[in-house]
Amino acid sequence: MVDSAATQVWSTEDGGGDGIAYWRERIRFATAGLFAISADVEVESFSARASLRRSGPFSFMAAESTAPLPVVRSRRELDNGPQEHFSLYLQLDGRTLSFRGEESIELEAGDIGFCDTRQRQPFRAVYGAGHGGRCAIASVPRAMIDQRAPWLRQRPHRKLAAGARYCDHLRHHMMELMAGAMGETETSLLSDSLCNLVALASAGDIPADRLEPELQVEALFAFCRQNLHDPELSPQQAADHIGVSLRTLHARFRRTGQSFSRWLLDQRLQGCSVALRDPRQRPRNVSEIAYAWGFNDLSYFNRAFRRRFDMTPRGWRESA
Repeated sequence: MVDSAATQVWSTEDGGGDGIAYWRERIRFATAGLFAISADVEVESFSARASLRRSGPFSFMAAESTAPLPVVRSRRELDNGPQEHFSLYLQLDGRTLSFRGEESIELEAGDIGFCDTRQRQPFRAVYGAGHGGRCAIASVPRAMIDQRAPWLRQRPHRKLAAGARYCDHLRHHMMELMAGAMGETETSLLSDSLCNLVALASAGDIPADRLEPELQVEALFAFCRQNLHDPELSPQQAADHIGVSLRTLHARFRRTGQSFSRWLLDQRLQGCSVALRDPRQRPRNVSEIAYAWGFNDLSYFNRAFRRRFDMTPRGWRESA
């Protein structure tokens, strides 16, 4: 069934008395040319749900099941499948085992797997090994990854552990894209940022000063977002963290059309604006929220907030 013009949803509860066969067939049909997913192996009775959203060249899928789902992909299926896409697999809950030749990876909650569909090597996997699970999958044009992370051509089947550098940012981007609460332009921009983060997360020991400028910008953004709460956060700290000069840092921010201080202020104000309208944060007063987002001067915070939103912080909260 179709929830909206952009998102399709299927469940084993659909399809009358043979919901499992219906769900399996719909998944196979809907993901043809996008994801290397085909539940061809017979499994015991289970319930499952999947949703698929497309936006331009990007596709995003979320799935959950109450029991393990074995999958086998033959060379013939791979030859007829997607060849121009790169997939990211986020394990939300449960466990997935994936095998390609003699190589295997195991994904647990929070881990992210990478899959280059250009590699035509047969594989088998068990999604939700054990007691089922939940996952999210993003498919982007392979050229976007090749341009940023050519080193991944040598590692088509790998994982990024939940605690790895930039993994938190990747998870956040993927969940935002799965939610679908944005237009095609916003999806394209966020997907571009997602590809930058894939490159950064997989760069390993490549020095930051050898990365493309846009990747350096993404690395700076990631570090600063993690430290917005620190009132002492400075350009020098950010430059030192990713291993570039202060001059390079300012040059990279100029590429975004903002100075470091302007970008930092905007991010903090945006964080405060969301927190002030969050029902769960009603017990916190305005000053507590301002301090939590790195402001240490309440007069300055109030002036800056009013300039940005044409309203006092208290008025902003009450107008929600």
